[in-house]
Amino acid sequence: MTIREEIERRRTFAIISHPDAGKTTLTEKFLLYGGAINSAGSVKGKATAKHAVSDWMEIEKQRGISVTSSVLQFTYGGCCVNILDTPGHQDFSEDTYRTLMAADSAVMVIDGSKGVEAQTRKLFKVCAMRHIPIFTFINKMDRDAKDTFDLLDDIEQNLGVFTCPVNWPIGSGKDFKGIYDRDSKEVIQYFDTQKGTKEGTETRVPIADTEKIIGEIGQDAYDKLMGEIELLDGASEAFDLGKVQKGELTPVFFGSALQNFGVEIFLQAFLRMALPPTARRSDQGLIDPVEHDFSAFVFKIQANMNKAHRDRVAFMRICSGKYEAGMEVRHVQSGRVQRLSQPQQLMADDRKILTEAYAGDIIGVFDPGIYSIGDTLCMPKENFRYEGIPTFAPEHFARVKQVDTMKRDQFVKGIRQIAQEGAIQVFQEYNTGMEEIIAGVVGVLQFDVLQFRLKSEYNVEIKLEMLPYEHIRWIANPEEVDVEHIVGTTDMKLVKDMKDRPLLLFINPWSPQMVLDRNKGLELTEFSKNNTFENI
Repeated sequence: MTIREEIERRRTFAIISHPDAGKTTLTEKFLLYGGAINSAGSVKGKATAKHAVSDWMEIEKQRGISVTSSVLQFTYGGCCVNILDTPGHQDFSEDTYRTLMAADSAVMVIDGSKGVEAQTRKLFKVCAMRHIPIFTFINKMDRDAKDTFDLLDDIEQNLGVFTCPVNWPIGSGKDFKGIYDRDSKEVIQYFDTQKGTKEGTETRVPIADTEKIIGEIGQDAYDKLMGEIELLDGASEAFDLGKVQKGELTPVFFGSALQNFGVEIFLQAFLRMALPPTARRSDQGLIDPVEHDFSAFVFKIQANMNKAHRDRVAFMRICSGKYEAGMEVRHVQSGRVQRLSQPQQLMADDRKILTEAYAGDIIGVFDPGIYSIGDTLCMPKENFRYEGIPTFAPEHFARVKQVDTMKRDQFVKGIRQIAQEGAIQVFQEYNTGMEEIIAGVVGVLQFDVLQFRLKSEYNVEIKLEMLPYEHIRWIANPEEVDVEHIVGTTDMKLVKDMKDRPLLLFINPWSPQMVLDRNKGLELTEFSKNNTFENI
Protein backbone atom coordinates (compact mmCIF):
# COMPACT_ATOMS: atom_id res chain seq x y z
CA MET A 1 0.00 0.00 0.00
CA THR A 2 1.01 3.62 -0.49
CA ILE A 3 1.43 5.95 2.50
CA ARG A 4 -1.86 7.63 1.52
CA GLU A 5 -3.71 4.30 1.48
CA GLU A 6 -2.27 3.28 4.83
CA ILE A 7 -3.22 6.57 6.47
CA GLU A 8 -6.70 6.64 4.97
CA ARG A 9 -7.54 3.25 6.42
CA ARG A 10 -6.70 4.45 9.98
CA ARG A 11 -9.51 5.17 12.44
CA THR A 12 -8.39 6.54 15.79
CA PHE A 13 -11.06 7.19 18.41
CA ALA A 14 -11.64 7.50 22.14
CA ILE A 15 -14.47 5.86 24.05
CA ILE A 16 -16.07 8.11 26.67
CA SER A 17 -18.84 7.58 29.19
CA HIS A 18 -20.01 7.98 32.76
CA PRO A 19 -18.74 5.16 35.04
CA ASP A 20 -20.62 1.86 34.65
CA ALA A 21 -22.28 2.76 31.33
CA GLY A 22 -20.52 -0.21 29.71
CA LYS A 23 -17.61 1.50 27.98
CA THR A 24 -14.97 -1.11 28.78
CA THR A 25 -17.37 -3.96 27.90
CA LEU A 26 -18.03 -2.37 24.49
CA THR A 27 -14.27 -2.04 23.95
CA GLU A 28 -13.81 -5.75 24.70
CA LYS A 29 -16.43 -6.68 22.09
CA PHE A 30 -14.71 -4.52 19.46
CA LEU A 31 -11.51 -6.45 20.18
CA LEU A 32 -13.39 -9.74 19.77
CA TYR A 33 -14.54 -8.75 16.30
CA GLY A 34 -11.05 -7.59 15.42
CA GLY A 35 -9.62 -10.95 16.50
CA ALA A 36 -7.36 -9.28 19.06
CA ILE A 37 -8.72 -11.45 21.88
CA ASN A 38 -10.45 -14.83 22.04
CA SER A 39 -12.95 -14.03 24.78
CA ALA A 40 -13.90 -10.85 26.60
CA GLY A 41 -11.62 -10.23 29.55
CA SER A 42 -8.57 -12.17 28.34
CA VAL A 43 -5.67 -11.39 26.03
CA LYS A 44 -5.54 -13.71 23.01
CA GLY A 45 -3.37 -16.74 23.69
CA LYS A 46 -3.02 -16.16 27.42
CA ALA A 47 -4.57 -18.42 30.04
CA THR A 48 -4.92 -15.66 32.59
CA ALA A 49 -7.58 -14.54 35.02
CA LYS A 50 -10.33 -12.64 33.27
CA HIS A 51 -9.78 -8.96 33.69
CA ALA A 52 -10.69 -6.45 31.03
CA VAL A 53 -7.82 -6.14 28.53
CA SER A 54 -7.82 -2.37 28.85
CA ASP A 55 -7.73 -2.49 32.68
CA TRP A 56 -4.13 -3.67 33.02
CA MET A 57 -2.88 -1.90 36.15
CA GLU A 58 -3.02 -3.93 39.37
CA ILE A 59 -5.20 -1.36 41.14
CA GLU A 60 -7.66 -1.47 38.20
CA LYS A 61 -7.99 -5.24 38.55
CA GLN A 62 -8.48 -4.98 42.32
CA ARG A 63 -11.04 -2.17 42.20
CA GLY A 64 -12.78 -3.01 38.94
CA ILE A 65 -12.47 0.53 37.57
CA SER A 66 -10.33 2.17 34.89
CA VAL A 67 -7.86 4.69 36.33
CA THR A 68 -5.67 5.25 33.29
CA SER A 69 -6.20 5.38 29.55
CA SER A 70 -5.28 2.31 27.51
CA VAL A 71 -4.27 2.03 23.87
CA LEU A 72 -5.62 -0.88 21.83
CA GLN A 73 -5.18 -1.65 18.12
CA PHE A 74 -6.84 -4.15 15.81
CA THR A 75 -7.85 -4.52 12.17
CA TYR A 76 -11.41 -4.97 10.94
CA GLY A 77 -13.02 -4.67 7.54
CA GLY A 78 -9.87 -3.32 5.94
CA CYS A 79 -9.46 -0.60 8.58
CA CYS A 80 -6.66 -0.31 11.12
CA VAL A 81 -8.45 0.71 14.31
CA ASN A 82 -6.78 2.49 17.23
CA ILE A 83 -8.97 2.63 20.36
CA LEU A 84 -8.17 4.93 23.24
CA ASP A 85 -10.09 3.51 26.19
CA THR A 86 -10.45 6.20 28.86
CA PRO A 87 -11.27 6.19 32.58
CA GLY A 88 -14.94 6.89 33.23
CA HIS A 89 -14.55 7.98 36.84
CA GLN A 90 -14.52 11.77 37.21
CA ASP A 91 -11.49 11.66 39.52
CA PHE A 92 -9.41 10.59 36.51
CA SER A 93 -10.98 12.95 34.00
CA GLU A 94 -7.73 14.84 33.36
CA ASP A 95 -6.21 11.69 31.83
CA THR A 96 -9.31 11.46 29.62
CA TYR A 97 -9.04 15.11 28.55
CA ARG A 98 -5.44 14.59 27.43
CA THR A 99 -6.29 11.37 25.63
CA LEU A 100 -9.08 13.07 23.68
CA MET A 101 -6.41 15.34 22.18
CA ALA A 102 -5.01 12.25 20.41
CA ALA A 103 -8.36 11.08 18.99
CA ASP A 104 -9.98 11.93 15.65
CA SER A 105 -13.48 11.00 16.86
CA ALA A 106 -15.24 9.74 19.97
CA VAL A 107 -17.72 7.00 20.80
CA MET A 108 -20.08 8.09 23.57
CA VAL A 109 -21.62 5.23 25.56
CA ILE A 110 -24.87 5.99 27.41
CA ASP A 111 -26.75 3.74 29.84
CA GLY A 112 -30.29 3.38 28.44
CA SER A 113 -31.80 3.38 31.93
CA LYS A 114 -30.01 6.57 33.06
CA GLY A 115 -29.52 8.76 30.00
CA VAL A 116 -26.92 11.54 29.98
CA GLU A 117 -25.00 11.64 33.27
CA ALA A 118 -22.65 14.21 34.81
CA GLN A 119 -19.34 12.82 33.56
CA THR A 120 -20.74 12.35 30.05
CA ARG A 121 -21.55 16.06 29.95
CA LYS A 122 -18.02 17.04 31.00
CA LEU A 123 -16.33 14.80 28.46
CA PHE A 124 -18.69 15.82 25.69
CA LYS A 125 -17.71 19.47 26.23
CA VAL A 126 -14.07 18.60 25.56
CA CYS A 127 -15.05 16.83 22.33
CA ALA A 128 -17.25 19.77 21.32
CA MET A 129 -14.39 22.23 21.90
CA ARG A 130 -12.31 20.27 19.41
CA HIS A 131 -15.28 19.80 17.01
CA ILE A 132 -14.58 16.09 16.76
CA PRO A 133 -17.32 13.72 15.52
CA ILE A 134 -19.32 11.96 18.27
CA PHE A 135 -20.98 8.58 17.70
CA THR A 136 -23.50 7.49 20.34
CA PHE A 137 -24.15 3.92 21.49
CA ILE A 138 -27.08 3.64 23.89
CA ASN A 139 -26.25 0.54 25.89
CA LYS A 140 -28.01 -1.94 28.19
CA MET A 141 -31.22 -2.17 26.16
CA ASP A 142 -31.61 -5.71 27.53
CA ARG A 143 -32.49 -3.96 30.80
CA ASP A 144 -35.41 -1.63 31.41
CA ALA A 145 -34.61 1.65 29.67
CA LYS A 146 -36.06 5.15 29.48
CA ASP A 147 -38.47 6.01 26.67
CA THR A 148 -36.39 6.21 23.49
CA PHE A 149 -37.63 9.66 22.48
CA ASP A 150 -36.84 10.90 26.00
CA LEU A 151 -33.29 9.54 25.64
CA LEU A 152 -32.78 11.43 22.38
CA ASP A 153 -34.26 14.59 23.89
CA ASP A 154 -31.95 14.16 26.88
CA ILE A 155 -28.91 14.12 24.58
CA GLU A 156 -30.06 17.14 22.60
CA GLN A 157 -31.05 19.22 25.64
CA ASN A 158 -28.08 18.34 27.84
CA LEU A 159 -25.33 18.24 25.24
CA GLY A 160 -26.58 20.69 22.64
CA VAL A 161 -26.06 18.37 19.68
CA PHE A 162 -28.66 17.09 17.23
CA THR A 163 -29.33 13.35 17.14
CA CYS A 164 -30.04 11.05 14.23
CA PRO A 165 -31.03 7.47 15.15
CA VAL A 166 -29.49 5.05 12.66
CA ASN A 167 -31.45 2.21 14.19
CA TRP A 168 -34.30 2.03 16.68
CA PRO A 169 -34.92 -0.31 19.65
CA ILE A 170 -37.98 -2.51 19.85
CA GLY A 171 -38.81 -2.48 23.55
CA SER A 172 -36.31 -2.86 26.41
CA GLY A 173 -35.60 -5.17 29.32
CA LYS A 174 -37.53 -8.44 29.20
CA ASP A 175 -39.56 -6.98 26.30
CA PHE A 176 -36.49 -6.18 24.19
CA LYS A 177 -37.13 -7.75 20.78
CA GLY A 178 -34.32 -6.24 18.73
CA ILE A 179 -33.67 -3.16 16.61
CA TYR A 180 -35.11 -1.67 13.44
CA ASP A 181 -32.51 -0.63 10.84
CA ARG A 182 -33.79 2.62 9.29
CA ASP A 183 -31.57 2.35 6.21
CA SER A 184 -32.31 -1.24 5.17
CA LYS A 185 -35.83 -1.12 6.66
CA GLU A 186 -35.29 -4.45 8.39
CA VAL A 187 -35.96 -5.74 11.88
CA ILE A 188 -32.88 -7.37 13.42
CA GLN A 189 -33.98 -9.68 16.20
CA TYR A 190 -32.37 -9.87 19.62
CA PHE A 191 -31.04 -13.20 20.85
CA ASP A 192 -29.28 -13.71 24.17
CA THR A 193 -25.75 -14.67 23.07
CA GLN A 194 -23.25 -16.32 25.37
CA LYS A 195 -21.44 -13.68 27.40
CA GLY A 196 -17.85 -13.06 26.32
CA THR A 197 -18.35 -14.41 22.80
CA LYS A 198 -19.26 -13.01 19.41
CA GLU A 199 -21.23 -16.04 18.31
CA GLY A 200 -25.01 -15.78 17.97
CA THR A 201 -27.75 -15.91 15.43
CA GLU A 202 -28.93 -12.78 13.69
CA THR A 203 -32.27 -12.78 11.95
CA ARG A 204 -33.22 -9.94 9.61
CA VAL A 205 -36.81 -9.54 8.49
CA PRO A 206 -37.98 -6.78 6.09
CA ILE A 207 -40.45 -4.45 7.82
CA ALA A 208 -42.73 -4.87 4.76
CA ASP A 209 -43.20 -8.55 5.66
CA THR A 210 -45.94 -7.67 8.14
CA GLU A 211 -47.13 -11.19 8.87
CA LYS A 212 -43.66 -12.52 9.66
CA ILE A 213 -42.74 -9.50 11.77
CA ILE A 214 -45.89 -9.82 13.88
CA GLY A 215 -45.21 -13.52 14.26
CA GLU A 216 -41.71 -12.80 15.54
CA ILE A 217 -42.23 -9.78 17.84
CA GLY A 218 -45.98 -9.80 18.54
CA GLN A 219 -48.84 -7.47 17.55
CA ASP A 220 -48.35 -4.96 20.38
CA ALA A 221 -44.64 -4.49 19.75
CA TYR A 222 -45.32 -4.19 16.00
CA ASP A 223 -48.01 -1.54 16.47
CA LYS A 224 -45.80 0.47 18.82
CA LEU A 225 -42.82 0.19 16.43
CA MET A 226 -44.84 1.38 13.41
CA GLY A 227 -46.13 4.38 15.37
CA GLU A 228 -42.60 5.28 16.49
CA ILE A 229 -41.19 4.91 12.96
CA GLU A 230 -43.85 7.26 11.60
CA LEU A 231 -43.09 9.83 14.30
CA LEU A 232 -39.36 9.37 13.83
CA ASP A 233 -39.43 9.80 10.06
CA GLY A 234 -41.48 12.97 10.41
CA ALA A 235 -39.69 14.64 13.31
CA SER A 236 -36.07 13.48 13.57
CA GLU A 237 -33.06 15.21 12.11
CA ALA A 238 -32.09 13.93 8.64
CA PHE A 239 -28.77 12.13 8.44
CA ASP A 240 -26.01 14.43 7.17
CA LEU A 241 -22.46 13.01 7.15
CA GLY A 242 -20.99 16.50 6.80
CA LYS A 243 -22.66 17.60 10.04
CA VAL A 244 -21.56 14.37 11.74
CA GLN A 245 -17.92 14.99 10.81
CA LYS A 246 -18.12 18.57 12.12
CA GLY A 247 -19.47 17.33 15.46
CA GLU A 248 -22.87 19.00 14.96
CA LEU A 249 -24.92 15.78 14.62
CA THR A 250 -24.46 12.50 16.45
CA PRO A 251 -25.61 9.22 14.88
CA VAL A 252 -27.32 7.09 17.54
CA PHE A 253 -27.27 3.29 17.80
CA PHE A 254 -28.88 0.93 20.30
CA GLY A 255 -27.88 -2.45 21.70
CA SER A 256 -26.37 -4.42 24.56
CA ALA A 257 -22.59 -4.64 24.84
CA LEU A 258 -22.81 -7.32 27.53
CA GLN A 259 -25.08 -9.54 25.41
CA ASN A 260 -23.17 -8.54 22.27
CA PHE A 261 -26.23 -7.35 20.39
CA GLY A 262 -25.95 -4.40 18.02
CA VAL A 263 -22.18 -4.08 18.60
CA GLU A 264 -20.93 -5.27 15.20
CA ILE A 265 -23.67 -3.29 13.45
CA PHE A 266 -22.43 -0.21 15.28
CA LEU A 267 -18.75 -0.96 14.56
CA GLN A 268 -19.37 -1.39 10.83
CA ALA A 269 -21.36 1.84 10.57
CA PHE A 270 -18.87 3.76 12.65
CA LEU A 271 -15.93 2.73 10.43
CA ARG A 272 -17.87 3.85 7.35
CA MET A 273 -18.73 7.26 8.81
CA ALA A 274 -15.64 8.15 10.87
CA LEU A 275 -12.91 10.29 9.38
CA PRO A 276 -9.36 9.06 8.78
CA PRO A 277 -6.60 11.26 10.28
CA THR A 278 -7.06 14.93 9.41
CA ALA A 279 -4.78 17.99 9.45
CA ARG A 280 -3.70 19.26 12.88
CA ARG A 281 -2.92 22.75 14.08
CA SER A 282 0.64 23.78 14.79
CA ASP A 283 2.40 27.09 15.36
CA GLN A 284 3.21 27.03 11.62
CA GLY A 285 -0.32 26.32 10.42
CA LEU A 286 -2.12 23.08 9.60
CA ILE A 287 0.00 19.94 9.17
CA ASP A 288 -1.46 17.60 6.54
CA PRO A 289 -1.28 13.92 7.60
CA VAL A 290 -0.48 12.60 4.11
CA GLU A 291 1.55 15.36 2.46
CA HIS A 292 3.78 16.08 5.45
CA ASP A 293 6.72 14.00 6.67
CA PHE A 294 6.66 12.23 10.05
CA SER A 295 5.52 14.21 13.07
CA ALA A 296 3.93 13.28 16.40
CA PHE A 297 3.11 14.62 19.85
CA VAL A 298 3.27 13.09 23.34
CA PHE A 299 -0.13 12.87 25.05
CA LYS A 300 0.63 10.45 27.87
CA ILE A 301 3.56 9.11 29.90
CA GLN A 302 3.31 5.90 31.92
CA ALA A 303 5.96 4.66 34.33
CA ASN A 304 6.52 1.03 35.32
CA MET A 305 4.40 -0.65 32.66
CA ASN A 306 7.04 -3.37 32.84
CA LYS A 307 7.74 -3.90 36.55
CA ALA A 308 10.82 -6.00 35.83
CA HIS A 309 12.55 -3.12 34.05
CA ARG A 310 11.01 -0.07 35.78
CA ASP A 311 10.66 1.62 32.41
CA ARG A 312 8.84 4.74 31.30
CA VAL A 313 6.81 4.76 28.10
CA ALA A 314 5.85 7.93 26.25
CA PHE A 315 2.65 7.49 24.23
CA MET A 316 2.77 9.39 20.96
CA ARG A 317 0.07 10.11 18.44
CA ILE A 318 1.56 10.13 14.94
CA CYS A 319 0.02 13.13 13.21
CA SER A 320 1.61 12.96 9.77
CA GLY A 321 3.69 10.78 7.50
CA LYS A 322 5.27 7.44 8.24
CA TYR A 323 7.56 6.23 11.00
CA GLU A 324 10.31 3.82 9.93
CA ALA A 325 12.65 1.92 12.23
CA GLY A 326 15.94 3.67 12.81
CA MET A 327 14.84 7.08 11.53
CA GLU A 328 16.10 10.21 13.27
CA VAL A 329 13.62 12.79 14.60
CA ARG A 330 13.83 16.14 16.35
CA HIS A 331 12.50 16.48 19.90
CA VAL A 332 11.41 20.08 19.47
CA GLN A 333 11.29 21.11 23.14
CA SER A 334 14.93 20.13 23.78
CA GLY A 335 16.17 20.70 20.23
CA ARG A 336 17.84 17.28 20.27
CA VAL A 337 17.92 15.02 17.22
CA GLN A 338 17.63 11.37 18.22
CA ARG A 339 16.43 7.92 17.24
CA LEU A 340 13.18 6.83 18.86
CA SER A 341 14.08 4.02 21.22
CA GLN A 342 12.20 0.71 20.97
CA PRO A 343 8.97 2.02 19.36
CA GLN A 344 6.16 -0.35 20.21
CA GLN A 345 2.57 -1.08 19.30
CA LEU A 346 0.57 -1.57 22.46
CA MET A 347 -2.35 -3.73 23.51
CA ALA A 348 -2.85 -2.29 27.00
CA ASP A 349 0.39 -3.51 28.65
CA ASP A 350 1.25 -6.06 25.91
CA ARG A 351 3.81 -4.83 23.39
CA LYS A 352 5.16 -5.57 19.93
CA ILE A 353 8.24 -3.84 18.50
CA LEU A 354 7.34 -1.81 15.42
CA THR A 355 9.27 -1.36 12.21
CA GLU A 356 6.76 1.11 10.75
CA ALA A 357 3.68 3.10 11.73
CA TYR A 358 1.53 5.78 10.09
CA ALA A 359 -0.42 8.95 10.86
CA GLY A 360 -3.28 7.99 13.14
CA ASP A 361 -1.33 5.27 14.94
CA ILE A 362 -0.39 5.42 18.61
CA ILE A 363 3.10 4.23 19.45
CA GLY A 364 4.89 3.78 22.75
CA VAL A 365 8.52 4.91 22.98
CA PHE A 366 11.01 4.27 25.77
CA ASP A 367 11.45 7.54 27.67
CA PRO A 368 14.83 8.13 29.31
CA GLY A 369 13.30 11.09 31.14
CA ILE A 370 13.34 13.74 28.41
CA TYR A 371 9.71 13.77 27.30
CA SER A 372 6.84 15.77 28.76
CA ILE A 373 3.14 15.71 27.94
CA GLY A 374 2.49 17.92 24.91
CA ASP A 375 5.99 17.61 23.39
CA THR A 376 6.30 17.60 19.60
CA LEU A 377 8.52 15.37 17.45
CA CYS A 378 9.22 16.06 13.78
CA MET A 379 11.88 15.50 11.13
CA PRO A 380 15.36 16.94 11.91
CA LYS A 381 15.12 19.64 9.25
CA GLU A 382 11.85 20.99 10.72
CA ASN A 383 11.01 22.88 13.90
CA PHE A 384 7.31 23.36 14.65
CA ARG A 385 5.09 22.63 17.63
CA TYR A 386 1.59 21.23 17.92
CA GLU A 387 -0.93 23.05 20.08
CA GLY A 388 -0.44 22.53 23.79
CA ILE A 389 -2.36 20.12 26.00
CA PRO A 390 -4.14 21.87 28.89
CA THR A 391 -3.07 21.28 32.47
CA PHE A 392 -6.11 21.41 34.72
CA ALA A 393 -6.00 23.13 38.08
CA PRO A 394 -5.99 20.68 41.02
CA GLU A 395 -8.96 20.91 43.37
CA HIS A 396 -7.64 18.82 46.30
CA PHE A 397 -4.30 19.07 48.10
CA ALA A 398 -2.42 16.94 50.62
CA ARG A 399 0.96 17.02 52.31
CA VAL A 400 2.83 13.81 51.44
CA LYS A 401 5.11 12.24 54.06
CA GLN A 402 7.14 9.07 53.75
CA VAL A 403 6.84 6.53 56.57
CA ASP A 404 10.45 5.27 56.29
CA THR A 405 12.82 8.23 55.96
CA MET A 406 15.62 5.85 54.88
CA LYS A 407 13.83 5.40 51.54
CA ARG A 408 14.14 9.06 50.55
CA ASP A 409 15.63 8.34 47.10
CA GLN A 410 12.85 5.89 46.13
CA PHE A 411 10.26 8.32 47.48
CA VAL A 412 11.53 11.29 45.48
CA LYS A 413 11.94 9.19 42.33
CA GLY A 414 8.42 7.74 42.63
CA ILE A 415 6.79 11.10 43.29
CA ARG A 416 8.60 12.73 40.36
CA GLN A 417 7.84 9.93 37.90
CA ILE A 418 4.15 9.70 38.77
CA ALA A 419 3.88 13.49 38.57
CA GLN A 420 5.52 13.48 35.11
CA GLU A 421 2.70 11.22 33.94
CA GLY A 422 0.25 14.02 34.75
CA ALA A 423 -1.68 11.92 37.28
CA ILE A 424 -0.80 14.30 40.11
CA GLN A 425 0.83 17.70 40.38
CA VAL A 426 3.65 18.17 42.87
CA PHE A 427 4.49 21.39 44.71
CA GLN A 428 7.16 22.36 47.20
CA GLU A 429 7.77 25.20 49.62
CA TYR A 430 9.09 28.04 47.47
CA ASN A 431 12.57 28.25 49.01
CA THR A 432 13.23 24.63 49.97
CA GLY A 433 14.15 21.41 48.20
CA MET A 434 12.00 18.29 48.34
CA GLU A 435 11.68 18.50 52.15
CA GLU A 436 7.97 19.22 52.11
CA ILE A 437 5.94 17.88 49.24
CA ILE A 438 2.36 18.84 48.49
CA ALA A 439 0.38 16.79 45.97
CA GLY A 440 -2.51 18.33 44.07
CA VAL A 441 -5.13 16.25 42.26
CA VAL A 442 -8.30 16.83 40.27
CA GLY A 443 -10.13 13.98 42.08
CA VAL A 444 -9.51 12.56 45.56
CA LEU A 445 -9.38 8.95 44.30
CA GLN A 446 -6.06 9.89 42.70
CA PHE A 447 -4.58 10.05 46.22
CA ASP A 448 -5.46 6.36 46.68
CA VAL A 449 -3.76 5.55 43.38
CA LEU A 450 -0.69 7.54 44.45
CA GLN A 451 -0.42 5.59 47.71
CA PHE A 452 -0.98 2.27 45.97
CA ARG A 453 1.54 2.86 43.21
CA LEU A 454 4.28 4.20 45.51
CA LYS A 455 3.92 1.05 47.62
CA SER A 456 3.64 -1.50 44.77
CA GLU A 457 6.07 0.07 42.27
CA TYR A 458 8.63 1.83 44.51
CA ASN A 459 8.22 0.00 47.84
CA VAL A 460 7.55 3.29 49.62
CA GLU A 461 4.78 3.84 52.14
CA ILE A 462 3.38 7.33 52.59
CA LYS A 463 0.99 9.20 54.85
CA LEU A 464 -1.29 11.90 53.47
CA GLU A 465 -2.30 14.95 55.46
CA MET A 466 -5.24 16.64 53.74
CA LEU A 467 -4.88 20.41 53.33
CA PRO A 468 -7.72 22.95 53.15
CA TYR A 469 -6.62 24.66 49.92
CA GLU A 470 -9.09 24.60 47.04
CA HIS A 471 -7.86 27.31 44.67
CA ILE A 472 -4.61 27.64 42.78
CA ARG A 473 -3.03 30.47 40.77
CA TRP A 474 0.27 30.50 38.91
CA ILE A 475 2.21 33.77 38.97
CA ALA A 476 2.24 34.72 35.29
CA ASN A 477 5.01 37.36 35.50
CA PRO A 478 7.48 36.23 38.22
CA GLU A 479 10.36 38.14 36.62
CA GLU A 480 8.47 41.43 37.08
CA VAL A 481 7.49 41.10 40.75
CA ASP A 482 9.21 40.34 44.04
CA VAL A 483 7.72 36.87 44.50
CA GLU A 484 9.03 36.33 48.04
CA HIS A 485 7.49 39.57 49.30
CA ILE A 486 4.02 39.40 47.80
CA VAL A 487 1.46 40.93 50.14
CA GLY A 488 -0.86 37.99 50.65
CA THR A 489 -3.90 36.88 52.62
CA THR A 490 -3.99 34.76 55.78
CA ASP A 491 -5.18 31.73 53.80
CA MET A 492 -2.44 31.97 51.11
CA LYS A 493 0.55 29.65 50.68
CA LEU A 494 3.48 30.35 48.30
CA VAL A 495 4.83 27.22 46.59
CA LYS A 496 6.54 26.21 43.35
CA ASP A 497 5.84 23.47 40.83
CA MET A 498 8.26 20.88 39.41
CA LYS A 499 9.54 23.41 36.88
CA ASP A 500 10.27 25.91 39.67
CA ARG A 501 7.42 28.19 38.62
CA PRO A 502 5.93 30.09 41.59
CA LEU A 503 2.26 29.76 42.42
CA LEU A 504 -0.18 30.52 45.19
CA LEU A 505 -2.63 28.23 46.99
CA PHE A 506 -5.76 29.66 48.62
CA ILE A 507 -8.56 28.37 50.83
CA ASN A 508 -11.14 31.01 49.94
CA PRO A 509 -12.40 31.82 46.41
CA TRP A 510 -12.19 35.59 46.93
CA SER A 511 -8.55 35.62 48.09
CA PRO A 512 -6.89 35.66 44.62
CA GLN A 513 -8.59 38.94 43.78
CA MET A 514 -7.57 40.44 47.15
CA VAL A 515 -3.95 39.54 46.44
CA LEU A 516 -4.16 41.15 42.99
CA ASP A 517 -5.61 44.32 44.57
CA ARG A 518 -2.77 44.45 47.10
CA ASN A 519 0.06 43.86 44.60
CA LYS A 520 0.05 46.22 41.63
CA GLY A 521 1.51 44.69 38.49
CA LEU A 522 1.03 41.11 39.69
CA GLU A 523 -0.57 38.77 37.16
CA LEU A 524 -2.17 35.46 38.15
CA THR A 525 -3.45 32.64 35.95
CA GLU A 526 -5.38 29.43 36.62
CA PHE A 527 -3.19 27.45 34.20
CA SER A 528 0.53 26.90 33.93
CA LYS A 529 2.17 28.92 31.19
CA ASN A 530 3.08 26.23 28.66
CA ASN A 531 -0.33 25.52 27.17
CA THR A 532 -0.37 27.94 24.25
CA PHE A 533 1.94 28.63 21.35
CA GLU A 534 2.81 32.06 22.69
CA ASN A 535 3.95 30.70 26.05
CA ILE A 536 5.82 27.55 25.04
